[in-house]
Amino acid sequence: MSSVQSGDLERWERRLHLGAHPVLYPLIRGLGYRRRVQRIPGLGILVSEAGLLREVLMDNERFVKQGPSASGGLWTPVVGPKALLNMDGAAHLEMRRRLGGAFTAHSVAGIVEPAAARLREQLAGELPAGRRVDVVGAVKELSGGVIARILGLAEDAPGRLPDRELYDLGSSITSLVRLGRHQLTPAQTAKARAAVERLAGPARKAYRSGAPETFPGRLRALGMSEQEAVGVVSAFVIVGTETLVSFIPRIVAVLADAGRLPALAADRAALPAAVNEGLRFTVPSPMMLRDAVGSGTLGGVRFRAGDRLLLSTVHAAKSLGGFDPERTVPPHARQLWFGAGPHFCIGMPLAMAQINSTLESLLDLYAQQPWQIVSRRVKRRVLIPGYDTLELANER
Repeated sequence: MSSVQSGDLERWERRLHLGAHPVLYPLIRGLGYRRRVQRIPGLGILVSEAGLLREVLMDNERFVKQGPSASGGLWTPVVGPKALLNMDGAAHLEMRRRLGGAFTAHSVAGIVEPAAARLREQLAGELPAGRRVDVVGAVKELSGGVIARILGLAEDAPGRLPDRELYDLGSSITSLVRLGRHQLTPAQTAKARAAVERLAGPARKAYRSGAPETFPGRLRALGMSEQEAVGVVSAFVIVGTETLVSFIPRIVAVLADAGRLPALAADRAALPAAVNEGLRFTVPSPMMLRDAVGSGTLGGVRFRAGDRLLLSTVHAAKSLGGFDPERTVPPHARQLWFGAGPHFCIGMPLAMAQINSTLESLLDLYAQQPWQIVSRRVKRRVLIPGYDTLELANER
């Protein structure tokens, strides 16, 4: 299948969401465009308007991430109580302050570049030789290489798992989560904890060595305990794995389908705007969860303590229209896919480095000899919509 016309961009996005959530997506999609806030029995309160969604994210007094049915409560039995993604209040802010030093431009480059160099080498060896490249598989390798660096694993570490197996181990945790499920079952929790323990072994070793060139060693230098460092490392592996591997193939497909590749390959000045718009259009984090800790009103709907809020970033972003890198996104809707307020994604620089390095490599090759999408397959029944395969080959 060759690259489609730009009018089919929305059709492919619908296919991706239907593949992931064949029942819940049509239900939530239909409801979300009718009212800004509404209660859905058995699921929670759906919030679909960007301004109200940002209001919830900014209000950590009434809406928390660590509640029993919010995302933090989901992960606490797996990674422990101090993993950043399941913290609120002063303790959360203090950990974010300490973590800030771990995401400088230099630090992020050190984490991403080894895996990005292997990706460049793979692409340069396959496409020019006339062979197909599956972007999904290539990005899984990239993600696994980044996971290795986050864990503090040296390239020649004895018994080191290959990059793809590291990715699969991280993915085995996120694959247990479903939107309609408030908590993991005991069996799922045990499976996830076993996977986390396998990942935690190298991180503990790197932490105890105190080697400052490793990510766990850097966390130790920033004053974190071993338990905190292992929790943070586990959280980054869990949160970033599926989202990134979903987004990069999708932005590649969007840029190809919209006919943007020739111009971007010739001039990269417009690439940042195209990536930001791609994030808005594809919404790699389509839903966020919060728990209400008091009573009140949101968008005309009453909520009570213990209510679960489904923050539909996909509605908030998609309501702005189709893919258009020249659009001006209203302030209240900007970067909602990375969150807002105290919980704004601290790993955004790490994610952007992986996105940009992959796109730069593909655009370099396109400038030498244009390639096209020759086949794609939608992923079925997963938490984050995405492609199962997205194959590229040089145009003949």
